[in-house]
Amino acid sequence: MTNTTDFDQVDAAEVAVPLDHLLNEAALGLAYRFRPRTATFRFGLGLVKDPVNLAQRLGGLGTEMLRVVAGRSEVAPDPRDRRFADPDWSENPLLRRVLQSYLAAGKTANDLLADVELSYEDHERADFLLRNVVEALAPSNNPVLNPTARKRLVETKGRSAVTGVSNLASDLRSAPRIPTMVPKDSFSVGTDLAVTPGEVVFRNEMFELLQYRPTTDTVVRTPVLVVPPVINKYYAVDLAPGKSLIEYLVAQGLQPFVISWRNPTAEHRDWGMDAYGGAIIDAIAITRKIARAAQVNLYAICSGGIIATLALSHLQRLDELHQVGALALAVTVLDQHHAGLASAALNEKTAELAIAVSASRGYLDGRNLAEAFAWLRPTDLIWSYWINNYLAGQQPPKFDVLFWNADTTRMAAALHRDFVLNGVSNAAAHRDEATMLGTPVDLSLLDLDSYVVAGVADHICPWQAVYSSARLLGGKGEFVLSTSGHIASLINPPGNPKARYLHGPPTEADPDAWRDEAAAAAGSWWPDFARWLTDRGNGTKKAPRSLGNKAFPPLGDAPGLYVREP
Repeated sequence: MTNTTDFDQVDAAEVAVPLDHLLNEAALGLAYRFRPRTATFRFGLGLVKDPVNLAQRLGGLGTEMLRVVAGRSEVAPDPRDRRFADPDWSENPLLRRVLQSYLAAGKTANDLLADVELSYEDHERADFLLRNVVEALAPSNNPVLNPTARKRLVETKGRSAVTGVSNLASDLRSAPRIPTMVPKDSFSVGTDLAVTPGEVVFRNEMFELLQYRPTTDTVVRTPVLVVPPVINKYYAVDLAPGKSLIEYLVAQGLQPFVISWRNPTAEHRDWGMDAYGGAIIDAIAITRKIARAAQVNLYAICSGGIIATLALSHLQRLDELHQVGALALAVTVLDQHHAGLASAALNEKTAELAIAVSASRGYLDGRNLAEAFAWLRPTDLIWSYWINNYLAGQQPPKFDVLFWNADTTRMAAALHRDFVLNGVSNAAAHRDEATMLGTPVDLSLLDLDSYVVAGVADHICPWQAVYSSARLLGGKGEFVLSTSGHIASLINPPGNPKARYLHGPPTEADPDAWRDEAAAAAGSWWPDFARWLTDRGNGTKKAPRSLGNKAFPPLGDAPGLYVREP
């Protein structure tokens, strides 16, 4: 059996930043997030109420500081913390003492927060502020102390400082006002990314439908319709040659079609959950007609998975679910119950404020979403790039996944409203509490085979919440837990020797019990997924010579127009 250590050490639910929470934070902005709060006051009051414990913690810190000064402290950073990877942090006596003092103080601050009894909401808010203050004060962020910055200054004869200041000024000029994670000219959509050959076979105001050219003599009869997230561009599934799920599925003789959502503007403020659900139903019908198939198999991702599942519930209520053969979902949370401590900050008051902000603009700007997410994971997404871009005066490395992530989109105000309210009520997880296109939603009635994928280190859709969501569906289910996080778990081409996954039906009520009993496999889950689709593909037929048909003729080459819209 494959080593399952990779799946034992991560408790994503404890540190998750759920999608609905991110949508709140993005709308309200950083000023709202960082403002003084009653949670901070209650934290301080809790410390004062227990002076003995406070004195013991501070006394312990003082004792450790004496050890630091004397050179006897054994405090050390986590080996995985790249901020302190330079050997000078351990070999230089002054830097070692500065670092140990910082680590000791940070641990004491975290211990004090753990000592005080707070509600989930107050704990999340106090933890956010404390974590950001502690991480901002890291000596690695100081240009005088950081050894990488000093070495670069000498190597470049001062040019690194000039470049660093220029990089900072450029990033502050426009949103999102965070360090650049990938050079803007690193890649070109349609040239380096999203290059699997295909055609746009349908276009309306809301989406384009892409069909891909077969590379095999025969194809699986039942096509696969891919529903991407509604807050990112579709090409995460067609990233780069060798890293493209679409390219892989085509090579396995499958027929993928992909929805490419339009980037909404204020003009499209009224596009809500029903509008997107209706669009998915339209795409199902068009795909069936072009492929001359009785059914489609659906593969939907994250926010697209939420809407697609609700749309299928609507089809079930209309006795039209026969149009879909099977449902695959990736990093999709339908049940917010296990979505992490941060979900405690979702309440009616903040929801109303967030909805009002996006309504006034007509949309939620994706750049605000990127900014909110970065500050919720500041070590990885703020300070590591602060060091590289500003202190060392370097350009960030070219990385296709980060380029896709930075290629932000907007979310129509009505859709933002619907997602935030769903997060507050968790309606989709409860029978007949949510609606889609006027019909009540009951996910247990979706009598379809399902294949649900999660990432063990996903901090947006924690795997425990995805697992619980898989259990809401009717029919025969298969749950797959991949290594890595939100997107890295999905961009998982064969050939990676470090790739692992667990799999099995989601029959256990407790996600951890399922993890302990699940079968383990080495490698990518893509081949298993392709087999699963093929087994539900109604046999094979001769590959079509051309794409589209008379009713839906090709309108242009993939990746189409909408993916290029800013």
